[in-house]
Amino acid sequence: GIVGLPNAGKSTIFNALTKAGVPAESFPFCTIEPNVGKVAVPDERLQKLAQLLKPPKVVPAVIDFIDIAGLVKGASKGEGLGNQFLDHIRNVDAIAHIVRCFENPDVPHIDTKIEPKRDIEIVELELLLADIQTVEKRINKIKRLAKIGQKSAQIELENLEWLLDKLEKEIPAKLIPDWKNRKEHFKPLNLLTAKPTLFVANIDEKMLNSDQNPYLRQVIEFAVARNEPWISICGKLEAELMEIEDEEERKEWMVELGLEELAINKLIKAGYEILDLITFYTIVGKEMRAWSIPKGTTVLKAAGKIHTDMEKGFIKAEVINYEEFIKIGSESKARTLGLIRTEGKNYIVQDGDIIHIKFRA
Repeated sequence: GIVGLPNAGKSTIFNALTKAGVPAESFPFCTIEPNVGKVAVPDERLQKLAQLLKPPKVVPAVIDFIDIAGLVKGASKGEGLGNQFLDHIRNVDAIAHIVRCFENPDVPHIDTKIEPKRDIEIVELELLLADIQTVEKRINKIKRLAKIGQKSAQIELENLEWLLDKLEKEIPAKLIPDWKNRKEHFKPLNLLTAKPTLFVANIDEKMLNSDQNPYLRQVIEFAVARNEPWISICGKLEAELMEIEDEEERKEWMVELGLEELAINKLIKAGYEILDLITFYTIVGKEMRAWSIPKGTTVLKAAGKIHTDMEKGFIKAEVINYEEFIKIGSESKARTLGLIRTEGKNYIVQDGDIIHIKFRA
């Protein structure tokens, strides 16, 4: 979910990501209903496999990016788009928090002065207050069951009161000590401050190759203190570059601007990382495809991602990792050398595995 204050550049960055051309105007709440775009994950391994095997069709893995309405102070109490905004965030798996680090008199800041740390804290506080409300609501519901002696309700109440105490001390859920060991208890609450966050500093084109941007420094310091990832991007420039249809012309402009890689690609990759995803590949008939799954997924569940019939009728998986395959160069040679392994349903898929599922139809 792409989140931030109004006029931080969320829709501009969404446009660069998706080439969707959604409105990006300089007034609050330009985005009301969230815009959703499927974005291909840049994948050098998939490109190399495609060059080697030349399949007629190549399908990359994708991430859904959702452009959510700008938040304002008091959103947790219904200000601006309030609860509607917070509900949209509740439905995402991770947050890309866009922070304004540019000056532009034509795009007024909602608080007149550019101050990234304050802006981040406004958003963070609203998410925290919304979580406090969620926990309090659950406590009120569970108290009645705990009073009549229901053991599971008593345990849940203890856990909720522990959590509420931490949130009221303004500690986001994911930063609570021992959160990793206790977070499963709170999964049904879908807490906003438990979601992994990537801070995205939206900088000015003039500061593109400079580390002297005082606004950017505020974002970096905040992210580092929280031990959370950050990247910088000039949303306006990236959106303009993505409008250039001719890839060679776009590359020429990038060289001119001193850009080795589009920052938008770094954003997609960073999103992939904070979602804790890995990629596996399938080559079936004329199609080569990259699939994204959470780390630690069994090959049985990975088969279900391809097709439910594969999970139901699973027999075995034939597996070779990308690194081995690229050295050998062909499936037949890999088979001759005995490099294709047979794995059962409990095998944990590794990043870069090339998998062929055998199943009963």
